[in-house]
Amino acid sequence: MVSVGAVHSVVYVLLLSVTLVLGGDIVHHDDVAPIRPGCDNNFVLVKVPTWIDGVEKNEYAGVGARFGPTLESKEKRANLTRVVMADPPDCCTKPKNKLTSEIILVHRGKCSFTTKANIADEAGASAILIINYRTELFKMVCEENETDVDIGIPAVMLPQDAGLTLERHIKNNSNVSIQLYSPLRPLVDVAEVFLWLMAVGTILCASYWSAWSAREAAIEQEKLLKDASDDYTNTENVGSSGYVEISTIAAILFVVIASCFLVMLYKLMSFWFVEVLVVLFCIGGVEGLQTCLVALLSCFRWFRQPAQTFVKIPFFGAVSYLTLAVTPFCIVFAVVWAVCRRASWAWIGQDILGITLIITVLQIVRIPNLKVGTVLLSCAFLYDIFWVFVSKWWFHESVMIVVARGDKSGEDGIPMLLKIPRLFDPWGGYSIIGFGDIILPGLIVAFSLRYDWLAKKNLRAGYFLWAMTAYGLGLLITYVALNLMDGHGQPALLYIVPFTLGTFLSLGKKRGELKILWTRGEPERPCCHIQEDNQSINSHH
Repeated sequence: MVSVGAVHSVVYVLLLSVTLVLGGDIVHHDDVAPIRPGCDNNFVLVKVPTWIDGVEKNEYAGVGARFGPTLESKEKRANLTRVVMADPPDCCTKPKNKLTSEIILVHRGKCSFTTKANIADEAGASAILIINYRTELFKMVCEENETDVDIGIPAVMLPQDAGLTLERHIKNNSNVSIQLYSPLRPLVDVAEVFLWLMAVGTILCASYWSAWSAREAAIEQEKLLKDASDDYTNTENVGSSGYVEISTIAAILFVVIASCFLVMLYKLMSFWFVEVLVVLFCIGGVEGLQTCLVALLSCFRWFRQPAQTFVKIPFFGAVSYLTLAVTPFCIVFAVVWAVCRRASWAWIGQDILGITLIITVLQIVRIPNLKVGTVLLSCAFLYDIFWVFVSKWWFHESVMIVVARGDKSGEDGIPMLLKIPRLFDPWGGYSIIGFGDIILPGLIVAFSLRYDWLAKKNLRAGYFLWAMTAYGLGLLITYVALNLMDGHGQPALLYIVPFTLGTFLSLGKKRGELKILWTRGEPERPCCHIQEDNQSINSHH
């Protein structure tokens, strides 16, 4: 029987799944302003290390403008230059203070970016730093009707908190100096390769476990029939009581309920709310880690006896001795991760808890046929596109991206994500993938392997190899799109669903098995045929 905790884990993950791939993007995109001569720079991230009275302090991240000369890419070639505050602060008129190749710090507002840059250039500044009025970055472009865009100094935007910190030091009569340089980012970070392998490997393991469980249940039922067991009348649901089957209505409701939860996360995002999510994640993670450890250890003969010996526990029913032995370890593991989750190595614990939870969910939750799978993935496809792209029209920002990054919470993202640090990226950060990008397509991939095994199809004649390959290609295309979009978050299901579902439907139609896959789904087990034959014989008598 499925434990209460497992069912809760299933519901929790399905409702709170984030379906998004991120690459550490911190810059808002400009898709409107045209590129023209003098205003055609690629947007680049800029490192801004600071020195206060000769002592090296914080390093900030800025973004270069579409206009002006490009910055150095090497730190050793970047000059250490003094920073002064503009007077007036917005730099919309000629500064009152005399400049001798200093970097001028100005506030955003009242006039265009190019106007500020031209005024600073004419006043003798070597560069201009513009303080945004938000704690995020914005890409500076040229206005449509502007003609004077031949600007001779680089322009960089700083987030509000960084700019105000520099301004405070300057007003306190401190000597503030900075460097400006823009190191090149790798086209592909090895973190994305490992994340791809993690996602594909998780679905692979979960699919084989699900198919093995289905086959074992079928064999067990067949044995009961062959032995002419008197208890067979009570075994009709053997093999089905261990999992939750999704219906068409449930697949449609998923989008509605998941959308409501996503909006709730967006509106209530705060430190305390993320703490609640961490607790929920730990509960689900303990259940997942415990289930996977028990299944893994049961494969060794030393652990088979405690795995098959049960004791009754109040509220939990019959629990194996092996489960009792591994549960304390799982609880300690989750608690240590929760306490130390801000440590540089905490992503390892989060990924272990997340992967085991996903595998457990894919073992417990099943789609009965291709019809339900098509409805679920089609709804998830629209859900993903809406909350990543369309939601900007209503909320003025991408709801999915804001929730995934954990903005306004003081936390480094919500826990329902697999993440790996970007190892060779000078900007650091994490590459992440949401649980939903693995669980939702994983349901149909696992269904394909169960169908192949129960229909006794080999790897080449079956559907699993094609579905698994399609998922891998869809996720690969997602990362290609992610890099083409400068790391800006991508709705992974936008690419994965057409590959995975399209391949399955096309192959089923070509083989003439689409009708069977669509309605009946998994082949009838041998026991079911025997039961029907027995009923037929009894009816004749």
